[in-house]
Amino acid sequence: MPNKTVKAFVFFLLFVFTSQALAQSSVWLATKADNKVYLGGTIHMLRPNDYPLPSAYETAYRAADNLYFEIDIDLMNDPAGQLSMLQRLMYTDGRTLQSVLTAEAYQTLTDYVAKFSMPMMMLQNMKPGMLISTLELLEFQIRGFTPEGVDVHFHQRAKADGKSIYAFETVDEQIGFIETMGEGEESEYVLLSLRDLEKIDSDIESMISIWRNGASDDLVELFVEDMEQNTPGVYQSLLLDRNHKWMPILEAMFDDADTELVLVGVAHLVGDDGLVELLRARGYQVEQL
Repeated sequence: MPNKTVKAFVFFLLFVFTSQALAQSSVWLATKADNKVYLGGTIHMLRPNDYPLPSAYETAYRAADNLYFEIDIDLMNDPAGQLSMLQRLMYTDGRTLQSVLTAEAYQTLTDYVAKFSMPMMMLQNMKPGMLISTLELLEFQIRGFTPEGVDVHFHQRAKADGKSIYAFETVDEQIGFIETMGEGEESEYVLLSLRDLEKIDSDIESMISIWRNGASDDLVELFVEDMEQNTPGVYQSLLLDRNHKWMPILEAMFDDADTELVLVGVAHLVGDDGLVELLRARGYQVEQL
């Protein structure tokens, strides 16, 4: 075989195998004997042009008898649940954002919200978790994102298809996480979140690409490392504690003949404390699709 042909052939093989190696998604398959559980990492807001989702999600959905979500989405959208959320996520004890944040954090926040022509008076009584959730929603909506992320998409399909739907947490528990988010480290939490939001235009396409391709190391860097290093309390309550609390429910899924699809925020799946590694540590076989 001529030298140029050999080089072309080697290049072709490298291209094929590299492409296959990179052709992954944020979906994993965990197995124990003949029992299967799919784990799908979600992003809670997406744009219409982010559909269709990577094919691994469709494969997992079609194979699943039951779907598990972080919460019951219908209950979260119930007016009574929304009223409870608003009541619990606002300061009612005389505290305000100005009183709990450092002067630097409060000024940074004031400068940030000025671009929305939003007076700080409207935000003063919001607890930090509510504040950042509101700002994130505004930033993403401006860029064409809607609440129909991966969770809502499959929740609606599962209801229409008559698949069983379960939740790891109650609405009260979910509100509780937002209510205490950043508690004790309010300034650090707000400054870190605002820093991330300031980079949203440069990061957003990278974020979607990393999620779609399931680049595990990049997912950890993007969704986990900053939180763990800069707001360890938030990391503990938002990811670590919840992952360990979910593990008995997750392991019980391997004791029946059904196939489950677990759809939770992708940050819950990756990293040393993610559900994928926790399952591997317990002897389950887990492969990325």
